[in-house]
Amino acid sequence: MQGIAKAVLLTILTSVTILLFVNLAFFFPWYLTLVTETYSVSQIVAGDNYLKESYYEDVMERLQERPIYRDKADDIVITVTNADHDSAIGNDDETSYYDEGNEWNKPYRQRGEPLTVEIKAVYPFSITLWGKKLEREIPVHFSMSTTGLKHYKDLDYYID
Repeated sequence: MQGIAKAVLLTILTSVTILLFVNLAFFFPWYLTLVTETYSVSQIVAGDNYLKESYYEDVMERLQERPIYRDKADDIVITVTNADHDSAIGNDDETSYYDEGNEWNKPYRQRGEPLTVEIKAVYPFSITLWGKKLEREIPVHFSMSTTGLKHYKDLDYYID
């Protein structure tokens, strides 16, 4: 009787280990997608010194439609901050900011200023045991720093 109990326990533990391993195997492509999208956004941000709203919406839509992000699509957050820790997400038309007198109200800064791109998402770590679904949400984020490359004539090049 003791041998049967050990065999059943070993079978249960082996099954749980296999389910955890399979779930972990799904995590790596999920995380690599997050890294790839962050890199892609950082390249666009570096080109304009800020993230345009249309590209922000395209990235959000692209991430939310992917099967591996679809379950927790509402938990995806994209943030872009400049050196002053202000949001660097703005209008598609940068000329709309030219008339503003204050440089700090503009989402972009001059060439050479650092920008940080971060994408946050929630990984649904779940296994099903005996018909009962056990799920734990794991918040994950990835951030990259980049440098703005575009020179804006409406900003002072040197700040004293």
